[in-house]
Amino acid sequence: MNITEKHAKWLIAQIEKGHMSRREFMGRTAALGVTLSASTGLLNQAHAATPKRGGHMRLAMGHGGTSDTLDPATIANGIQWTAVYGVSNTLTEVDASGNLIGSLATEWSSSPDATVWTFKLRQGVEFHNGKTMTAEDVIASINYHRGEATKSVGKPLLAAVTEVRADGPDTVVITMSEGNADFPFNFNEAFFGVYPSKDGVIDWRAGGTGPYVLKTEKPGQVYEFERNPNYWKEGAAHADTIDLHSIIDPAARTNALITGEVDCIDNVELKTLSRLAQNPAVIIEEGAGPLHYTLPMQGKVAPFDNPHLRKAMKFAIDRQEILDKILFGHGVIGNDHPIGPSYRYHAGDIEQNSYDPDKARYHWQQSGLGDITVDLSAAEAAFGGAVDAAVLFQASAKKAGINIKVVREVNDGYWSDVWMKKPWSASYWGGNATEDAIFSTAYATGAAWNESQWDHPRFNELLVTARAELNEELRAEMYREMQVLLRDEGSVIVPMFGNSVHARNDKIAHGDLSWVRGFDGRRILERWWMV
Repeated sequence: MNITEKHAKWLIAQIEKGHMSRREFMGRTAALGVTLSASTGLLNQAHAATPKRGGHMRLAMGHGGTSDTLDPATIANGIQWTAVYGVSNTLTEVDASGNLIGSLATEWSSSPDATVWTFKLRQGVEFHNGKTMTAEDVIASINYHRGEATKSVGKPLLAAVTEVRADGPDTVVITMSEGNADFPFNFNEAFFGVYPSKDGVIDWRAGGTGPYVLKTEKPGQVYEFERNPNYWKEGAAHADTIDLHSIIDPAARTNALITGEVDCIDNVELKTLSRLAQNPAVIIEEGAGPLHYTLPMQGKVAPFDNPHLRKAMKFAIDRQEILDKILFGHGVIGNDHPIGPSYRYHAGDIEQNSYDPDKARYHWQQSGLGDITVDLSAAEAAFGGAVDAAVLFQASAKKAGINIKVVREVNDGYWSDVWMKKPWSASYWGGNATEDAIFSTAYATGAAWNESQWDHPRFNELLVTARAELNEELRAEMYREMQVLLRDEGSVIVPMFGNSVHARNDKIAHGDLSWVRGFDGRRILERWWMV
């Protein structure tokens, strides 16, 4: 075939726009020296790239547990986020190119110091219960994550908010005690979905304004959805019905795809990826984003309150070996902070913490802890290969005279019974759209998801100052210092950043993919369609 890729894309575009018939398409490609089979392949590509309405989509994710809930304040894992994005909408949304676009908010603006933000709301949007969305619903949905009593993961992102008020039925004004240049980005997060309210209290069980209505909820098993017949967004919510399965075991998840039980899976088992790629019925897609894996130590709990122990552990882990044997090169090594190469203020010039048994031994001796054994909890529910990664860490630490006991936890209940409950465990983060969001969610003092119990005065000072700084160079310097502080003093090990990898059959298709999180930014329900 001598047709150029650019010309092929143009021909496909003509099919999509209805400017060319099937017969004309076949004639044009034949004239260009394209074989019949290649022309048919291009035609199938054209059809796949055109969103279609209808059909039943089946998805499977390597997340979930029987204790899961869709309460927006407490959603913790990937399947919860995906389900919540299915039933609700947020004020803003990050598109496939990483740009912030409007969703339930059509536009927004701020005061010169970024302390007052005004959001104009989309009009005529209905909740699943038939109620029309107003500014009061948005206010109640935001306030659900504020106040002393809430345990919401979104609370730190609203810590500076002093007032949320309506300025008419379609305008919300938010005032803060300090500026935040990236504030609208926060409202693309799943936990900030908007729900119907009464007397200032939201009813998240009633569903939001989202593309799908939840029909069946079996936590740790499956969520079943039907398209919202009154969905406000054009060109979205294509499938009639969708099943979202929780299949933690990677082999079972892969087998479900191969046997046709599901149409797409996330968290593809990387050690079998090359073999799966040989299956002509499977399409594998991969992209780099902020996904990273962590080994958080509870820094206020002995023995992890010992700074020399933390230093010793950071030099005792062979990151390259874990990257090679767990991610098989599908990622990059981490440097004990969450700001990877996909972030705007990633400081790539910071010296890398590397495997050094001598330095690890020195800091362990300085800790004065003697010949103790430290437990590290892990399960496949944490991330694919988490147990194997812990075993590799155990072996590399042993060479420095450090004894680690790998505790193999059960998958079900891992996020409710192990994570943030046991002093040292395996974890992962899908990442956030901005540096401030990930720092505020996972490292701010008192944050609900501060898994490493990080509490550092200078870091907290920089967190507030950097989010309000409008000078890009000064802001970059602050974020750099925060990355250095975590690398040197933090109680979390970030061994690697991983690519998101999913696999699908040719029965479903999509447009441009977002890699800000797996499964198309977790918005797969709304964006994908049946071929």
